[in-house]
Amino acid sequence: MSKVLIISEQQTRAQNLTTVLAFLGEHTEQIGFSSAINTLKNHPEYTAILVDAENADLLGDLAQQCPAHPFIAIGGYQGGRISNVVGVIEEPVTYPVLTQMLHRCQEYLSQRPARQTSAVNKTRLFRSLVGKSEQIQHVRHLIEQVAPTEANVLVLGESGTGKEVVARNVHFLSARKDGPFIPVNCGAIPGELLESELFGHEKGAFTGAINARKGRFELAEGGTLFLDEIGDMPLQMQVKLLRVLQERTYERVGGTKPIKCDVRVIAATHRDLETMISDGKFREDLYYRLNVFPIESPALKERKDDIPLLLQELVSRLETESKQTIKFTEHAMASLMEHHWPGNVRELSNLVERLLILYPNKVVDVKDLPAKYQHVDADDYTPDYPEELLEREALNALFADTGDDDEFIDDDEHHDGVASVESAALSSLPPDGINLKEYLSELEISLISQALEQQEWVVARAAESLGMRRTTLVEKMRKYDINKAE
Repeated sequence: MSKVLIISEQQTRAQNLTTVLAFLGEHTEQIGFSSAINTLKNHPEYTAILVDAENADLLGDLAQQCPAHPFIAIGGYQGGRISNVVGVIEEPVTYPVLTQMLHRCQEYLSQRPARQTSAVNKTRLFRSLVGKSEQIQHVRHLIEQVAPTEANVLVLGESGTGKEVVARNVHFLSARKDGPFIPVNCGAIPGELLESELFGHEKGAFTGAINARKGRFELAEGGTLFLDEIGDMPLQMQVKLLRVLQERTYERVGGTKPIKCDVRVIAATHRDLETMISDGKFREDLYYRLNVFPIESPALKERKDDIPLLLQELVSRLETESKQTIKFTEHAMASLMEHHWPGNVRELSNLVERLLILYPNKVVDVKDLPAKYQHVDADDYTPDYPEELLEREALNALFADTGDDDEFIDDDEHHDGVASVESAALSSLPPDGINLKEYLSELEISLISQALEQQEWVVARAAESLGMRRTTLVEKMRKYDINKAE
């Protein structure tokens, strides 16, 4: 059990503090300065430490050696500011001031970095609630608060923000985690079938009911039932759901025997239920029954700084499934952070999956993103290849087998060019051999001359037809002394 520790050498002061704290319902323990350090290091469960303030040096030593604990100075404290001394209470101690100081101690413990209360299962629990933004950390805090209780939870937020992820985390942290988690999308089931889907039916209850069937409430017994898109539930079903929540019993369709219900209900919707209540489309009594503990799932546009961590998480998951990965340049990351994300995390997940298919094991830059995701200037890079490589590739292309492509080409001049190349190429090596360098030079001269003739000696067009740059062609014309005949 948590306690408030009083460190004082004055018995009267310690007794007065004990009396006031007992009135507040706090459990206390009183010790002297000599045993304070050892007590605090071996018993981290104290929620507040009240210390005599007359000896500022002793208080300073205590606070410095025990930075995880919040301290309250009692009396005339004259020392300097110390981070974990959350406040000073002058005597006589009053109820309003003491409760305010105890609240400060509570906040100091709850917001402490890497606090032990949230370390258990945090990696597994919040794997899908990735991010460091204030919004997502607030959602985690709410989940931790409500999960151990039996309160109904209503998860609100736009489509694609991960409302089911929030519900699964609540279930995982609850005492029902060993029980089933049963999701139901109320908007995907026709209204006339929803009652049977939720509560089950008896044999012969309606046409086609050839056997008795358990409903989702029965399947979720001892666990959690997640009612997604509760705003799409018909009004007549809202009445029946309200009765189950109030009385904790239900009947199968066509049945008369009441079935007890031990199920925690978590509902979710992207709709504005209060507006629907005003329009008569949602029952107000059901709303207040479900809205015991609301959790707002933030839109991705409100926490864009979390996008790099979300990308890392999504790529990691897909990497496990497909054994392939992708990386993003800094510019690509910045472009994605500028997007509005109407589809939220679901849209981001779909984009990552698409890019993994298009660019497996590659680095994705801005130009690789679909056009609507390109919000920053791309790095306009055009490769500059060595002349030797360009010449080699051009010759390889000229000598390549073009038979499969001929049937798709109707340009007569191109056929003439291909024929000239094929006639220039030797079908077999002569017995006496050849001078390869001279042969290739002659072939190159022939091809350059043909290209220039075909393009009416427009050097730029001839260079394009030969697959080389204009400057390269000019150099070769100078090398082989190729000029237009007068």
